[in-house]
Amino acid sequence: MGKNDLKLLVRYAVLIALTVVMTMVIHIPTIGTNGYLNLGDMVVFLAAIILGKKGGFIVGGFGSAMADLFLGYTHYAPITLIVKGLEGFIAASLLETKIGNDKPIFATSIAGVFMAFGYFIPEIFMYGKGAVASIPGNIMQGLLGAVSSVILYAALRKTKAVS
Repeated sequence: MGKNDLKLLVRYAVLIALTVVMTMVIHIPTIGTNGYLNLGDMVVFLAAIILGKKGGFIVGGFGSAMADLFLGYTHYAPITLIVKGLEGFIAASLLETKIGNDKPIFATSIAGVFMAFGYFIPEIFMYGKGAVASIPGNIMQGLLGAVSSVILYAALRKTKAVS
């Protein structure tokens, strides 16, 4: 394992851990779906910006699913692994386009909206019509993560903490 491999592995580990922490620190239970709102999306998008598609998927999926397990939302962990992983992957994919590169808030916002509907689909089977209640909160959570990640990344670039 070379120096660059170790550096990449540490980035993955730190961002997965941050995803878990930011998901767990503030988690607001939602009515009707036995889910919760959190700040983990900010780190998922930050991983997508820094690490690209693979990193966005791994950090988003595993970090968020681990938080579900630690918080006792085990019924959501497999769904979260896929939905949050795809959220990070989609954000990174869109960031590779011209418009995503020029306006990263666009790329992260689209992925945040995807996340809301990504949860909605399995929740229909779990909760029936009650699943609709999760959409507004999840969209707000995704958009908050989208905006805050772009702002945080810009600040980190100015301090040269990330390139």
